[in-house]
Amino acid sequence: MNKNLDIELFPSSLDGEIKSPPSKSLSHRALICAALSKGTSTISNLVYSDDVIATIKALELLGVKFEKNNDKITVNGVKKIKYQSKLVDCNESGSTLRFLIPLFSLSKKEVIFTGAKSLMNRPQSIYQDIFKKDNNVFNIDNNKITVNGSIKARTYILKGNVSSQFFSGLMFALPLIKGNSTIIIDGKLESKSYIDLTIDILEKFGIEIDEIENGYFIEGNQSYKPTNYTVEGDFSQAAFHLVGGVISGLVKVCDLVHTSKQGDRIIIEFIKQMKGKVIYLENGYITELSNTKSSTIDLADCPDLGPIITLLAALSKGTTHIKNISRLRLKESDRVKSTVSTLKKLGADIKSTKTEIIVTGKSTLLGGVTVDSYNDHRIAMMISMAALKCKNKIILTNANAVSKSYPGFFEDYKSLGGKYKII
Repeated sequence: MNKNLDIELFPSSLDGEIKSPPSKSLSHRALICAALSKGTSTISNLVYSDDVIATIKALELLGVKFEKNNDKITVNGVKKIKYQSKLVDCNESGSTLRFLIPLFSLSKKEVIFTGAKSLMNRPQSIYQDIFKKDNNVFNIDNNKITVNGSIKARTYILKGNVSSQFFSGLMFALPLIKGNSTIIIDGKLESKSYIDLTIDILEKFGIEIDEIENGYFIEGNQSYKPTNYTVEGDFSQAAFHLVGGVISGLVKVCDLVHTSKQGDRIIIEFIKQMKGKVIYLENGYITELSNTKSSTIDLADCPDLGPIITLLAALSKGTTHIKNISRLRLKESDRVKSTVSTLKKLGADIKSTKTEIIVTGKSTLLGGVTVDSYNDHRIAMMISMAALKCKNKIILTNANAVSKSYPGFFEDYKSLGGKYKII
């Protein structure tokens, strides 16, 4: 889609079948592991979203060679980290930035990371503390992060309520260092499923990380092994269409693995918890129009589901309490603010406190207004699903935000019966 795209969205119902786009989380991880493997790997079922492209371009600065072929990419990995001294532009991708900072530090050169202002404003104090403890450079200034000096094999103590991306970033790099390391979890660990995803893919590429009591043990001097890997469907993206089926019709989403380690697989349990109809298929799910009811939803391990589960609550009988929302404030937008203000503008009965979002459901929303995506892909997709249940059309500005993770979103939306018109 074009930049700064505005669209009209119309009330409609969904009826059809789509294939879930490949998991963005798994795509990042597979590309990094393949890049660190001496030899050739093939990653299949890949979509070149803005975030994935950011990771590919960054890895090219290490000397990694990529050959794109439709939904496959051949990766010729590197034996040693050799950084070509250029700016590492992470665009808006938090995964790219946080996964690669420790890895690029192994070059033992000054590395400058940059990206969109919204990304550079996201917290990086975990790495800042790590680098400064080892007498290395980690400076944030003028929309850039400058690092100089390698992370070391040692014991790391990380708070459990910080982004799992910091854990994963260390896990990609520490196995390559001489000497063993340990990551100790301080407090309750949130978003563990994302760390499990990292460990699972690392294992497929020949790297072992052992889970120990209250942390992880990482043996040094390991080597990545070339592997052919197929990315499975993405529950984070499928969640929008699955909820769309519940509120407005019938939707079949294929290429979803019931036993997936993706934490956002819990969207299925959330829908069932709210009395939504879910039919299990061998390779996915069907959801259909349901009289859903309020519930209590905990987002501690699945913050990316915040916008779409809040929409479902806005259309469910009773009052839903959505808890553990603090991580929503640190995304592409402040998703507490953007979700609550957008749904309120569309006619929902919704408010937020410091710790939760409280929604009293209605049968329909009013619409008839112009709303913005906040340049946030998940807000844009949530608004599109909300339009299905609005009495009047709505205008969505900056609809192109979906290209960050799901460039084909509106094509899939239209194929299911969603109605929109480019302004």
